[in-house]
Amino acid sequence: MSTRAGFIALIGEPNAGKSTLLNRMVGAKVSIVTHKVQTTRARIRGVALEGEAQLVFVDTPGLFKPRRRLDRAMVAAAWGGASDADVVVLLIEAHRGLTEGVERILEGLGDVTRGRPVALAINKIDRVKSEELLALTEKMNTRHDFVETFMISAERGHGVDDLRKWLAEQLPEGPWLYPEDQIADLPMRMIAAEITREKLTLRLHQELPYQLTVETESWEERKDGTARIDQIIYVSRDGHKGIVLGHKGETMKAISKAAREELEEFLGRRVHLFTQVKVRPNWLDEAERYSEMGLEFKDGN
Repeated sequence: MSTRAGFIALIGEPNAGKSTLLNRMVGAKVSIVTHKVQTTRARIRGVALEGEAQLVFVDTPGLFKPRRRLDRAMVAAAWGGASDADVVVLLIEAHRGLTEGVERILEGLGDVTRGRPVALAINKIDRVKSEELLALTEKMNTRHDFVETFMISAERGHGVDDLRKWLAEQLPEGPWLYPEDQIADLPMRMIAAEITREKLTLRLHQELPYQLTVETESWEERKDGTARIDQIIYVSRDGHKGIVLGHKGETMKAISKAAREELEEFLGRRVHLFTQVKVRPNWLDEAERYSEMGLEFKDGN
């Protein structure tokens, strides 16, 4: 049997469930999942195997109406991910249906995908009645010529296997793009930073996640098999530093502990995690911060 391999872009509004679907497809937690809107920044790829096919997922930032440089760079990355892919999946939420945001995505879809197969995946199907789902399917398919429509629950796994099998069949024949044991092409330093940023976002949900970024400054493999990871959390104001640290540093201790535990589970070994918080007022306007997040600084113009 010949092998297949290719790139699949998951696009949709923020919080449509793209990261959850990616993690379900890959079978390991690769892309950051939070209940805070708009938290996936880098074009994280997860690699899944289905029979003889290797599916490389591009988890694009959510498509939304950009207001600032970071927003514009994220939207450019999302459309860039779609235009580079072999297959595109538009993910929408069953209970929200054809929103203004989905309308905007549909307007740009034809130009970006240029004849490549686009599937519609209606997520969170457990939240609506079947007649509503059918009506939504019809409405969406009159708006765009989707090759297939899938009813799924990314969180519960319903319909995900069918989607993965279909995607495998759409990919071009060719050798695999990644070694079999490699589930994500993001450097481990970046995954470590994403895990810590996720814990920060979950803990400080009343504060905007944009106001901070995490960098893995160094990664040392130790002789005893453990890893020492040093990270810096950059915030844009002094006041934010106090919020991140918490009373007597308690908030930061809890966040570091949660991040370390997840890193240990992910790596399957002990981790020594050291974090420090620094104020850097203009990090949102620094080009190197964008390249670390897999974004193009110039796309924010």
